[in-house]
Amino acid sequence: MPEFGRNAASKEKDEDMAHIVDNHVGKRIRQRRWLIGMTQQKLAELVGIKFQQIQKYETGANRVSASRLWDIAEALGVPVAFFFEGLRSQDDAPGEIGYYLPDDLIGDKEAMDLIRSYYAIPENQRRRLFELARVLSDVA
Repeated sequence: MPEFGRNAASKEKDEDMAHIVDNHVGKRIRQRRWLIGMTQQKLAELVGIKFQQIQKYETGANRVSASRLWDIAEALGVPVAFFFEGLRSQDDAPGEIGYYLPDDLIGDKEAMDLIRSYYAIPENQRRRLFELARVLSDVA
């Protein structure tokens, strides 16, 4: 089970840096908001806060409380667990999956543009594109 406590061995935070979990949750908020084309202002309105607070959540500068994360999940149409997907414990070795993925896929603008473009394609064509990508990746 992943250890995200604040003991000396697993501590990923000092006074000037956000905790790795806060950064990850913030990136996932930004990713989902961006993918559905929602502005920070609109999300803030739906959640009942100021957009500056959304900015702070997305950068990891402020931690998101459990109840606020619940509200954000509802506004973005995802389960709360979505924000923790992809979070690795310190025991997880990078690259265990067997192929290369950048550590910050969420922060990779090219990857995010590709995902957004992919979901803009009609579903039947998207499926064919997916199968083509799968075949090409097997060849490489």
